[in-house]
Amino acid sequence: MGDLAKYAKDNGIKFFLFNFTDLFGTQRAKLVPAEAAGKMQKAGAGFAGFATWLDQTPAHPDILVMPDTNAIIPLPWRPDVAWVAGEPWMNGEPLAQAPRVALRNLMETTTKKNMKLMAGVEPEFHLINADGTAISDHRDTQEKPCYDQAAIMRRLDVITEICTTMVKLGWGPYQNDHEDANGQFEINWNFSDALTTADQLAFFKFMVKSIAEKHGLRATFMPKPFINLTGNGCHVHLSVWDNERKKNLFHSDKDEMGLSALAYNFLGGLMHHADSLVAITNPTVNSYKRINAPRTVSGATWSPNTVTFGGNNRTHMVRIPDAGRTEFRLPDGAANPYLMMAGILVAGLHGIDEKMSPGKRLDIDMYAEGHTVKNAKKLPLNLLDALRNFEKDKYLRDSIGGEVTAAYLKLKHNEWNQYCRHLTQWERDTTLDC
Repeated sequence: MGDLAKYAKDNGIKFFLFNFTDLFGTQRAKLVPAEAAGKMQKAGAGFAGFATWLDQTPAHPDILVMPDTNAIIPLPWRPDVAWVAGEPWMNGEPLAQAPRVALRNLMETTTKKNMKLMAGVEPEFHLINADGTAISDHRDTQEKPCYDQAAIMRRLDVITEICTTMVKLGWGPYQNDHEDANGQFEINWNFSDALTTADQLAFFKFMVKSIAEKHGLRATFMPKPFINLTGNGCHVHLSVWDNERKKNLFHSDKDEMGLSALAYNFLGGLMHHADSLVAITNPTVNSYKRINAPRTVSGATWSPNTVTFGGNNRTHMVRIPDAGRTEFRLPDGAANPYLMMAGILVAGLHGIDEKMSPGKRLDIDMYAEGHTVKNAKKLPLNLLDALRNFEKDKYLRDSIGGEVTAAYLKLKHNEWNQYCRHLTQWERDTTLDC
């Protein structure tokens, strides 16, 4: 473990953001001056857990966030500040319901099996006006706006600042594009181990929002911010390597699609647990307006609603884009990066351990021909059904961690109940005359 005080001196850092991510994916932080960083590194930064989305009360003692000095990210747009991922401790041990703790524990377990989950993400986001009512570019009106050259150039200052920042951080961004919805963008960068990618995704969302604010805009990763437009997914590209990252255990030259038996077993686990894992990968009421959406103005939602897989075919929940990797297209922009990776890892390892088959590959357009597929599992229509599925999936819950999943389910049920107390205009429009 490195020394924060020395890091500050060597890199001109005046303040550290001691950060942790709560159960709902919200980032929490304390701003620690460099002069106090050494002391705080040893003692931890104190937080009241009840003031965040953790299952605690005001009677609980402080949680102490211990920084991971292997996960320091300086802010290129504010070079005297560095973000450092941390993990909450309580009563002298890591807090079991902390999402990053759960993922790190799982990663350490797979290390003993000489397996390392590698992941790359494709987070989509909208650039909207400051009050959140509309996309920020009133000229971005094409029916099929994907890859619109003029539209991305009109947002060149924002997108290039984000990308340049990622270059400075050494993430290896390799493409930026305007996505399928008006006002929607995506930036891709190099894959890494699942914990590093989760840290990067957490920071990416913070970074994108911060840079958008500098330009008088607002960035949102909300799954379905506009009902007629394509929603914000967070597709995850997956492979499993040996600990030395020299051999891709998903790759095989003998298979038509370039996947090994282990890869198909991992995929089988994803398929087996998908209708309960969705409670983590698609964690909000709004999420189900993306994965069960009617056709958008562009002609397609680009989102799954059925548990199926295909080749290089984006109408399925899982796509096999090329040899040695799979793309899990279910998660959305609201997913907690750490819980998402933890759930994927548990589901996939279960498939490997039990040699689960993913079933038949379907080389059809699920949007046009999905009705012809018999016995394919459907994804839940709403958050409550997803939570109930997750509750029934004892293997998934226990393997991610009994305490973290119990806390997550409790808080998410509370969120659903709050939603149910909300009266919508649709209800008034359709039932006021009853």
